[in-house]
Amino acid sequence: MNKYTVKKYTENDYKIWNDFIVQAKNATFLFHRDFMEYHKDRFEDYSLMVFEGEKLVAVLPANKSEGILYSHQGLTYGGVAYGDKIKLALVIQIFKAVLQFLNDNNIQKLQLKLIPSIYHQKPAEELNYILFLLKAQLVRRDTLAVIDLSEPYTLSKIRKRGVKSGINNGLVIKEVDDFNDFWNEILIPNLLLKHQAKPVHTLEEITRLKALFPQKIRQFNVYENGSIVAGTTIFESSKVAHSQYISGKEDKNELGGLDLLFYKLISEVFKNKRFFDFGISNENQGRNLNDGLSYWKESFGANIIVQDFYEVQASNYDVLDTVLL
Repeated sequence: MNKYTVKKYTENDYKIWNDFIVQAKNATFLFHRDFMEYHKDRFEDYSLMVFEGEKLVAVLPANKSEGILYSHQGLTYGGVAYGDKIKLALVIQIFKAVLQFLNDNNIQKLQLKLIPSIYHQKPAEELNYILFLLKAQLVRRDTLAVIDLSEPYTLSKIRKRGVKSGINNGLVIKEVDDFNDFWNEILIPNLLLKHQAKPVHTLEEITRLKALFPQKIRQFNVYENGSIVAGTTIFESSKVAHSQYISGKEDKNELGGLDLLFYKLISEVFKNKRFFDFGISNENQGRNLNDGLSYWKESFGANIIVQDFYEVQASNYDVLDTVLL
């Protein structure tokens, strides 16, 4: 008999969920219900909570689609979040309880997008081991360009030239609370032109999220003579500054705006963070790499880590019965 019980999240659980996220060792503000629910009309929420008696011990931000449970498709990363006192053997039992719950509720598959290790408050790769035990299928792997700011890093010669150009061209970098200029003048036109796509967040959504998380979501723009030429949107967690959006005007690239912007962010604004995460340069579910974009990020001194996506069969839960000796 498993000592853990699993239940679906409801609105009545709002406070206990958010209180738990704050102290989990592998969660960020993206798991806060206010962030998860900015786009609740797009997803059928099926987040799970795991209890030991009355005590909440783990949560899984998730949504359901066509009979499959996904660690939430509206979030950059996900997985099972738990506290820092919990031991590996207990995480195994917790995950078994989750799979058994899904199996009992006619959900055959679970797709997990793991939270990259740099976002852990403390080491938290128990789930990686459990997925190996379950013979879960690796269905996608993305590459993140990351600078470890606690170690020496070096900009390439071409990036240094770009920074110098930005300075010589008199570009001005400002942090702003308004996303209108960046979204409407740069981000939306560029995504439409290059990828026939739109930003994940609408202007209204990112504005609302900024109001909810004013210290966590920050916008930095680059100006030439008062006109915006480039910018980036930063999601800031305790250890990581992550560039969620990066874009500049195509006819202004030679000014060095993005080079100067990221040099300032890395060397000044976020110099006390442990990591600076430029994000992925992948397309086609990780199977293609935008070489030029990846090279640009790496030339700031970034190195590569991976984010893995797994699919596991819920009916395999009993495999975990034979693990502990």
